[in-house]
Amino acid sequence: MPGRIRQADVEEVKARTNIADIIGERVALKPAGVGSMKGLCPFHDERSPSFNVRPQAGFYHCFGCGESGDVYSFLRAMDHVTFTEAVERLAGRIGYQLTYEDGGAAPEGGAGRTRLYAVNSAAAEFFRGQLSSPEAETARRFLGDRGFDAGAAAHFGVGYAPKGWSALHTALRGQGFSDEELTAAGVVSQGQRGVYDRFRGRVIWPIRDVTGQVIGFGARRLYDDDKGPKYLNTPETAVYRKAQVLYGLDLAKRTISREHRVVVVEGYTDVMACHLAGVTTAIATCGTAFGADHITVLRRVMGDDSAAGEVVFTFDPDAAGQKAALRAFADAKRFNAQTYVATGPEGLDPCDLRLARGDAAVRSMVEEKMPMVEFVIDQRIGGFDLASVEGRVGALRQAAPVVAELRDPLLQPEYIRVLARRLGMDTEDVRREVERAGRAENRRPAPAPRPSGDEPEPEPVARVTLAGLPRSAEVALERDALMGFLQFGHRLDRELLVRAVAQPFRHPALEAVRRAVAEAGDLDRAGWASEAVGTVREPFRGLGAELLAADFPALTDNEAVASTADLARRLLLRALDTEKAELLGAVQRVSPESEQGRAIRVRLRQLDQERQQIIADR
Repeated sequence: MPGRIRQADVEEVKARTNIADIIGERVALKPAGVGSMKGLCPFHDERSPSFNVRPQAGFYHCFGCGESGDVYSFLRAMDHVTFTEAVERLAGRIGYQLTYEDGGAAPEGGAGRTRLYAVNSAAAEFFRGQLSSPEAETARRFLGDRGFDAGAAAHFGVGYAPKGWSALHTALRGQGFSDEELTAAGVVSQGQRGVYDRFRGRVIWPIRDVTGQVIGFGARRLYDDDKGPKYLNTPETAVYRKAQVLYGLDLAKRTISREHRVVVVEGYTDVMACHLAGVTTAIATCGTAFGADHITVLRRVMGDDSAAGEVVFTFDPDAAGQKAALRAFADAKRFNAQTYVATGPEGLDPCDLRLARGDAAVRSMVEEKMPMVEFVIDQRIGGFDLASVEGRVGALRQAAPVVAELRDPLLQPEYIRVLARRLGMDTEDVRREVERAGRAENRRPAPAPRPSGDEPEPEPVARVTLAGLPRSAEVALERDALMGFLQFGHRLDRELLVRAVAQPFRHPALEAVRRAVAEAGDLDRAGWASEAVGTVREPFRGLGAELLAADFPALTDNEAVASTADLARRLLLRALDTEKAELLGAVQRVSPESEQGRAIRVRLRQLDQERQQIIADR
């Protein structure tokens, strides 16, 4: 077994890695105070950002759910990798050569996530190379007929899987991958006679996660003698979960984050067509319906913390497309952003529209979107004869619940009027039906109570938080000083910091955090603050994390350092004043001529001198 990674290497890799870059690949981060960034938490569903990242400290903390840690803990939680795999992945990003305690190399065996990524990456290279082979003429013609030249194929990494049963298997075994790893990655299947290539005689699209790593493949049938499904995807693996994967997100994420807009299309070629036409926020699901997990992923990338964003769905106008739109509408309320539907003229999808009418037509289709609420209303009333009274009443009863679900006090009255115009009915009649539908929704039965015989639910552990601290000048001084020490202590005068941190605090929770900071050791070492927070005793560890991640009350970095130094001096002055008050009380109880009395007076003079020196340094 290879040894552990040398601790010095672990610390060096972390010091060289910007945690904001790693987290920013999954979460849209915005500046939020001095040295801090903020976004939607990737660990729980939230509508307003409470997830703070402090790059200088290499630390993140969510004020909503309490999750916190360093870049290694983030990768372990998000990607379910081991600590060793997290270190190896980051070392690979920066080109750092790791050493192990026994001098060995990185572990290569087994089918861990690192090896699955390696299998998929190697397979993607193999498929790309095969696209230029003579056998791939049918695949190149398929792409060309849809408006995609060699440059487009290269941009999206499109490839070709040869017809044979073992071309990929043979190639990857030659690169040192085992059958176990190939099977776990989903690129081969197991049959009675052994393993064989899962993808054969197909156009191949590599599917990447938000960081750009290949995690699976989508394959389109090309030949009439292929009796398999038209589209075949990688099966569920440790790295590929189709309910959470969005094709094209790795290419679109920066524009989505910047423009707060995403366009959801239905397939790989539609994504390609949109991007080539200039709609570079297009993404698609991979062999599954758009659902709640996809929304969670998109909201993090969009930074969906306001109503300014836009989510545009494109659906085919056929029955299946209409059903998909209604399903999406049920989930779309989870977005803060406004949701729209865009349909191409004559029912053309983006790929066919680009072929028929050019890039500008694709851009126009997206720009001429309609609000999803209107689209769903039209779908609900489309099957009724609005020329008859009975038809209008039936349509109203079908569409009223859609409007009733709108909670925006400005939107609902407007859509009542829209629905009244669509039906040719009196606005007041429509409003009453909408209100009735809303009351019916609210009368839905609540979940059944838990049977009395069940064990009682355990009491949640009480969290000590910044918000729960007493509002007093003493607590504010200790709180702000700790915040400054954790965030900017590495820039303070070392003697001043050590002296200030050594002073006991009066609030017990803040005292627990102070002790951990005082015992941190080398305060110049990268990551000392996050490690110190990790040693705070419970139930105060979450408070330490909040102090490290919270917005420090300053406008600039230099101002924050100066303010922290001033807080440190105030702590020293407070300690001197406390000691002086105690000595003044003691000196009244002893003889002035006694040895103890003389010692107290000497110490009082020393305290005055120390106090004057601290004031002079401010």
